[in-house]
Amino acid sequence: MLFNSAIFILLLVLTFIVYYIPFLKKLQVQILILSSLIFYAYSQPSLLLLLIVSALINIAVSYLIVNGNPKMRRFYATTGVIINLAVLVFFKYSPLFAKTFLNTDAGFGQFLLMLPLPIGISFYTFEGLSLLIDVYSNKHKDILTIEKSLSKHFYKTLFFISFFPHLIAGPILKAYEFYPQIGEKKFKNINWSYVFEKLVQGYFLKMVIADNLTNFTFWMEYPYFKTIASFDLILIVFGYSIQIFSDFAGYSLIALGIAKLFGYDLIDNFNFPYISSSFSEFWRRWHISLSTFLKEYLYIPLGGNRRGRVRTYTNLIITMGLGGLWHGAAWSYAIWGLYHGLALAIERFFLNNFKLPQKNTFTKILMGIVVFLVVTISWVFFKLPVENVIEYFKSIYANQHLAHNGTLIVFILLYSTPVVIYHFLYLANQNPMIANITQKYKFIAYGCMLFMIAVNSGPSGSFIYFQF
Repeated sequence: MLFNSAIFILLLVLTFIVYYIPFLKKLQVQILILSSLIFYAYSQPSLLLLLIVSALINIAVSYLIVNGNPKMRRFYATTGVIINLAVLVFFKYSPLFAKTFLNTDAGFGQFLLMLPLPIGISFYTFEGLSLLIDVYSNKHKDILTIEKSLSKHFYKTLFFISFFPHLIAGPILKAYEFYPQIGEKKFKNINWSYVFEKLVQGYFLKMVIADNLTNFTFWMEYPYFKTIASFDLILIVFGYSIQIFSDFAGYSLIALGIAKLFGYDLIDNFNFPYISSSFSEFWRRWHISLSTFLKEYLYIPLGGNRRGRVRTYTNLIITMGLGGLWHGAAWSYAIWGLYHGLALAIERFFLNNFKLPQKNTFTKILMGIVVFLVVTISWVFFKLPVENVIEYFKSIYANQHLAHNGTLIVFILLYSTPVVIYHFLYLANQNPMIANITQKYKFIAYGCMLFMIAVNSGPSGSFIYFQF
């Protein structure tokens, strides 16, 4: 069910009305659980059972860690983590295993290749893992409490995992951030300004920018790119960089706005990533919920930067490689992650071994351009299979004689411009005088975005991150 579909708007409105009926206020969590299950089942009804089973496993294990035999805590936590990872690996990576090592024309290889990929499985599995690890570690025991009542714990945890704004493509929630928020919500406390701004920005980025750019970035796929001029191929990669930001940041903003309608705060998943002047800064601004998850639950347990420089570089590369593979069951995603891990390791090497000049405006701009170019090149690995990546770069070299596609160039630049302005205004707003002016006249920008959503939305399509 897409956020920009009529059926979703209907579900949202009905849920909102029922949720704030005074005599049903004690059932608010149950109402959101029901709507969330309907939301998920609409696209893949047969796989709703997997979501419920995953939630039940995490409900039972987290309850046992706290309320079961204290001597068995480690066993419960380890078993729960293994089951979560096994389910994720089986449904998400079995086809990759089959294509790499087995005959997929018949037998077991064909069976593995035919397995469905449940929408959002990477997201709700990571959330289940965060619950088990947080409960076992007791790091957040002051704010993350597991109810003695199994029924109350059941509803809280099922709600945490299934809450529909974040269910399909995040942000990835951490249990200790979400559980303390669960409680009765009041209509009068809705922050309508926040909701309006997040929804308008989100729908504009998705429907006007990302969906329209899809009409032009599809030329990036094989075999279409073989007929495109070299400069146009380079520009298409730039367009895809803008598209994937707009698509995913758009989804995240919509999720934040919808969650706030029901009184819940989700983590900001994007913080103007394309103004980053270092690779570490980029990953503090891009898909923040994933990067913080990987840091907290993988990089630090591996040793982080506490075991020497070589181990630090290795941990960075391992973490980002696994983070890349989390995105999809293809080796190109692993390469994309390793590419970013290598960039982070090289950056850390230079910071550790060379005295770099102090950053000023010029060096920040220069480094920002370098980081953007390196990140943008990496999206080719994200978009295409490995064998097609090589062909794509060959075509950039070989197609210099082909004529340019003026329409493609104009429209990619046209639809990319608002995202460039979006980032530029963020930088400009660091100046208090400019910030006061933009704050005073921001209603004009929101009026323009609403108008463009109404008259210039692109063809409706799934969010890119739905496949993860």
